[in-house]
Amino acid sequence: MKQRAPLTLAAVTAALAALTGVAALTAPAADGKAADTKAATAARMPVERSLLVCPGPSSSDIAETTYTAFTPGAPAGEGKGSARLLGATKDAKPVLEPKEQGKPFGATASGADAPALTGSADGALAPGWTAQLTTKVSVGRSRGVLGVGCTAPGTDFWFPAVSTAKGREDYVHLTNPDDAAAIVDIKIFGPDGPAKPDAGTSESIRVDPKSTKTVLLSTLVPGAQLADATAHVTTRAGRVGASVQVGEEGVGADWLPASADPAGSLVLPGIPADAASVRLVVLVPGEEDADLKVRLAAPGGSISPAGNEQLHVKAGMTAAVDLKDLTRGEPGSLLLTPSDPKKSAPVVAAVRVVRGSGAKQEIGFIPATGPVGVRATVADNRPEENTTLLALTAPGADAKVKVTASPGTGGGEPASQEVTVKAGTTQTLSLAPAGGKGSYALTVETLSGGPVHAARTLSLPHEGIAMFTVQALSDDHSTVSVPKAAQDLSVLTR
Repeated sequence: MKQRAPLTLAAVTAALAALTGVAALTAPAADGKAADTKAATAARMPVERSLLVCPGPSSSDIAETTYTAFTPGAPAGEGKGSARLLGATKDAKPVLEPKEQGKPFGATASGADAPALTGSADGALAPGWTAQLTTKVSVGRSRGVLGVGCTAPGTDFWFPAVSTAKGREDYVHLTNPDDAAAIVDIKIFGPDGPAKPDAGTSESIRVDPKSTKTVLLSTLVPGAQLADATAHVTTRAGRVGASVQVGEEGVGADWLPASADPAGSLVLPGIPADAASVRLVVLVPGEEDADLKVRLAAPGGSISPAGNEQLHVKAGMTAAVDLKDLTRGEPGSLLLTPSDPKKSAPVVAAVRVVRGSGAKQEIGFIPATGPVGVRATVADNRPEENTTLLALTAPGADAKVKVTASPGTGGGEPASQEVTVKAGTTQTLSLAPAGGKGSYALTVETLSGGPVHAARTLSLPHEGIAMFTVQALSDDHSTVSVPKAAQDLSVLTR
């Protein structure tokens, strides 16, 4: 009989954290009750592995795409690490391999052959790892600046503000990073509830291992001209990265990221000051109607849009309201809250934003997003004047944040600034590295106060067209809670 060395709870916890990046264990006391919580106080530890998925950028032969990846530098992440973004195919080759913290790394691709990407970072490069793809198409139906952050794969996504109407082409991009096939369902909700799909087209969509698939939403519900709808993407097996690429006749193209999870109160940050049209689209996924209060958090405080102070949304249905030139020359963020705090129905939401007029209009989308939390980052900001604007919104209480601009891909010195955001307001700033060359990353850290929501607008005008894209920042979940040992667990001997 061979005796094993005792195995402590700390060792078990560390092993689980290394495997999954998440740990939540409480040792039982001798009487079967939970151990003293003070003795098992959780510590925050950096994650050891991060996974990201990026959709295929464009079907245009004249598209120019930039991939940018970045990991914020932090003492907790010092040491060695590796990161790779690969084409989403079985014989994938590296597209981008960042080498160090605190410095963005970029790569470019041309035409319609630029691939969807999957990738992972481990060790010191894992905590806060972020990646962004930005595509510029100068002419044609898909013209515009199309930007989207790469995301962790998942199993459940909501996309308010999609459409199957004439003049719109909305493609759901599904990318499977794993070695087994994923099985996906797509359900569309219009103003009258769930749309009846064409037989066999919207269920059990197979996405092969290490591959990507695009689905044109209008083919799922042929004949249904839904100007405002919501797509719900779920998986029966496996997991995918999911984003919607929208092309609209006369106003260009952009990405529509997934909305934050259904909640009673939502924030949609970073509506540009010169927005010519703002259209809000909301769905109630549950079985109870929602009555919402609509407010705009502007630099001077929160205001209610005249004539659209309240919005009633029926259960299972998509509702839309045209807020027109809501911002009136000042940047802002939409705040959706229950009209009666005692009656809160979870909702998902996004806004369709148009800048410009006539033949020089450009489209963008802003979904509801969660707060930046401890820290959040957006990559691929440009140092040229007036191209990058960061919007910060405090929906409920005053807050202080620290904003840091990293060095550029071509050098420069980082710059930082502390910003106080008053409750119910949106504050904006432009911050770039000193002497920076190339694109850089912006990182927002919460220092004190209530939650803060943030979004970055990247403007790249072209021949008089205000081409732009807006990306929200969300908590990078760079650390996980690892409880301290409250008691040793001895392994039984044989």
